[in-house]
Amino acid sequence: MAGASPTGSHLFLSGGGALAGLIADHDWRGTSMGPIDDWAPHVRAATSLMLRSVVPIVMLWGEDGTMVYNDAYAVFAGQRHPRLLGSKVREGWDEVADFNDTVMRTGLAGGTLSFRDQELTLHRHGRAEQVWMNLDYSPLLDDEGVPAGVMAVVVETTAKVQAERRLNGERERLAQLFDQAPSFMVMLRGPEHVVELANPGYMKLIGHRDVLGRPIAEALPDAAEQGYVKLLDEVFHSGEAFTASSAPYDVQPLPGGPVHPRFVDFVFQPLRDAHGAIGGVFVQGVDVTERTDSVQALRRTESQLRALNADLERQVAERSHERGLYWQLTSDLLGVLGGDGLFERSNPAWQAVLGWSEDEVRATPIFELLHPDDLAHTREGFQALTEGIPAVNFVNRYRCKDGSYRWLSWMAVPEEGKYYCSGRDITAEKEAQIQLELAQAALRQSQKMEAVGQLTGGIAHDFNNLLGGISASLQVLEARLAKGKTDGVERYIGMGQESVRRAAALTQRLLAFSRRQTLDPKPTDVNRLVGGMEELIRRTVGPAIELEVIGAGGLWPTRVDGAQLENSLLNLCINARDAMPDGGRLTIETANKWLDERAAAQRELPPGQYISLCVTDTGTGMPREVIERAFDPFFTTKPTGQGTGLGLSMVYGFVRQSGGQVRIYSELGQGTTMCLYLPRHQGEADADEVQPHDPVERGDGETVLVVEDETTIRVLIVEVLQEAGYRVLSADDGPSGLRILQSPRRIDLLITDVGLPGGMNGRQVADAARVGRPQLRVLFITGYAENAAVGNGHLDRGMEVMTKPFEIAALANKVSAMLAA
Repeated sequence: MAGASPTGSHLFLSGGGALAGLIADHDWRGTSMGPIDDWAPHVRAATSLMLRSVVPIVMLWGEDGTMVYNDAYAVFAGQRHPRLLGSKVREGWDEVADFNDTVMRTGLAGGTLSFRDQELTLHRHGRAEQVWMNLDYSPLLDDEGVPAGVMAVVVETTAKVQAERRLNGERERLAQLFDQAPSFMVMLRGPEHVVELANPGYMKLIGHRDVLGRPIAEALPDAAEQGYVKLLDEVFHSGEAFTASSAPYDVQPLPGGPVHPRFVDFVFQPLRDAHGAIGGVFVQGVDVTERTDSVQALRRTESQLRALNADLERQVAERSHERGLYWQLTSDLLGVLGGDGLFERSNPAWQAVLGWSEDEVRATPIFELLHPDDLAHTREGFQALTEGIPAVNFVNRYRCKDGSYRWLSWMAVPEEGKYYCSGRDITAEKEAQIQLELAQAALRQSQKMEAVGQLTGGIAHDFNNLLGGISASLQVLEARLAKGKTDGVERYIGMGQESVRRAAALTQRLLAFSRRQTLDPKPTDVNRLVGGMEELIRRTVGPAIELEVIGAGGLWPTRVDGAQLENSLLNLCINARDAMPDGGRLTIETANKWLDERAAAQRELPPGQYISLCVTDTGTGMPREVIERAFDPFFTTKPTGQGTGLGLSMVYGFVRQSGGQVRIYSELGQGTTMCLYLPRHQGEADADEVQPHDPVERGDGETVLVVEDETTIRVLIVEVLQEAGYRVLSADDGPSGLRILQSPRRIDLLITDVGLPGGMNGRQVADAARVGRPQLRVLFITGYAENAAVGNGHLDRGMEVMTKPFEIAALANKVSAMLAA
């Protein structure tokens, strides 16, 4: 029966545990060892010794390494036991077959192997796992002293190795935190305060002197002379922590050399071993010399601390009395905080600063005195204190007795269930910071108003010229018609229309600069757009300039107003041409750009995917002062009469309104690159639209509602649409138009001005109409950029926009195209 006690010829297995029974019952005839009754004496003896060992042992017999092992090894083998028994080691542990081949060759040759914390990947429980072991291999000799197998002693060390690695990782993290801490820190050992560790912040404070391994009194005589070594002695022998704010420390790296006055907030914290014995002092603090305290406050604090320091030097033996003086005289709020959130002790500064007496402070939990906005933040800080983490420069607001609040900066250290706290009043600093921010805001507003003044002057100049041209044309035309002369009137009409077109273009440039123009963005293939403009650009820049277009393969689409992008590209190419009066090379290049957080921050964009459209010339380049003003309205470096100064400001406004950015890269004498970055559109680009052309396309009796408060424009639109075959309704304000839209009458298209009287703008009329007519097509017409009303430049499906002034025929054809869509 399996597991029965061995008897007869199997007595060598007696006392061998559970494995003895499994070995006795196993059929060994199919192995290189042969039947168990025929096992040689040396095999029996080795097996008997192995089974009695509490250490995991496996014997590998013969050249194929037939496995015989004890109970401890069975535990190590996991779910691979008991099928490992009697198997060949290469097959039993097939995942480490090469390793075991080396073991067998070495052992059968009479050699030994030893490994410590050897890492192997084993499948002991049906899955791969990393296992570390101490492995010792030695040859098993037959009766004639010839190696007949290998004995392996296997001690798993996985838990130990993983624990050591975790411990080493923690040590490395602690070392990194120590070195990278923004405060200064130093660990002092023994009563002589020998410097054991010092971080870079501490080395910077003391002037990078050689202090490691040396007592503080020897390494820093300036600190000893100022009483800090005596203070360390007191902390070491009393076991009580010491905190100070804005304490003076005159750093003198060389004896007799220059003195560098510094002010520091610091904590002297005794270090205890596992038995509570003090073995050293931990020093942590912050150099606060550069704080924006007033000179008088700094001098007062310096005087108080120097007076305290002198008193400490004179009366070290009366430390408790000195501590009492500091407690009474300092302007810092000192206190001993209990775990229940109540200050068990508080000094007179609480009443001087906040108005609360010691009894009132003792009876009031700190969270009742805090500003409501600081509660969560302070609870987190208090929790960290309870976990043994000191607080350094922890800022919150405390309520005064008169109901006002003051800003306090705290330092606190935990000690035996209590928390020793020191708080400094920084209200004056905070108020100074607020005043600075207000002054900066006022400066920005002043700069903005200066720019508005420049913009207004430029607009007035250009529009006076354009209005003069329109007025002169009309006056001449009126005079000729009064005299009955009709020949040549087309010339004066054309001159007036040209001035109107120039005024419209100027308006669009101004709106683009202010980023308030109404755009009609669509998914756009920029490569296709550039290709369609290539011939126009060649003719524009002339034969003296070599043009090269480099379109990126697989360029992502972007959602922009195609016409505005064409204008922007042409504007950049004209600027590049003007920068190369003697000819040169002009390159237009597109690319896909994936901007990470750093690259996006440099371009003032959110991280993500963008396409770039860059125009590079080999011209004169720009100096830094020109680059900084290149996007200002009416700023130009061209001679008078050759530039309005609105070109680049228009490009900048259009690109920013489209969610992108413009960047200038230039070097004097080498050339300039202007790059437009536009967000990637997730989808396909629209196919090229067929632009409507004259003559006016005719309707088929559809009904159009026109809402326009300007009578002349409303009458003209109604007449043109009626002549084109449409039935036309009209209204002169928003409420009137909405009443018609809410009636049962058929309406196929709404044409509405955006700016309307009567309390409703055009977008509000359209949105209200679509509640009952969700498929209603809407065409907005606007004389200026009421961008917020239209939807911040982005229109819903079935909505389009035209900007005044426009060709009447273009309006009629837009109506036809929208109704046919």
